Amino acid sequence: MQPDDAYWRRPDSLGPIDGFGSPERAGQPSYQGPPPMTPPPTQWRPPHHIEPAPPRRLPTQDHDRIDADEAQARTITHGVALVAAALMIVLSCLLCGRLLF
Repeated sequence: MQPDDAYWRRPDSLGPIDGFGSPERAGQPSYQGPPPMTPPPTQWRPPHHIEPAPPRRLPTQDHDRIDADEAQARTITHGVALVAAALMIVLSCLLCGRLLF
């Protein structure tokens, strides 16, 4: 048994279909696409007015100081996480104690 596709068919009152699947309206041409493009000449370049300054040298990095700062930040992060975990454990014990008793 084939399903009835008449419900999904386009009504004939809209007119012929253009190349993009939409009906052509009376008196309105369908979309013909963008106008053709002519390529620029082969040696064409954008106008060049100002020469940019050369990049400056970045300051040297103190790798030992960077490593020490990262270690300190890691220690602080772990400390905050331990305090937060301990607080959550205490609060969950208090909550469970209130529910049980």
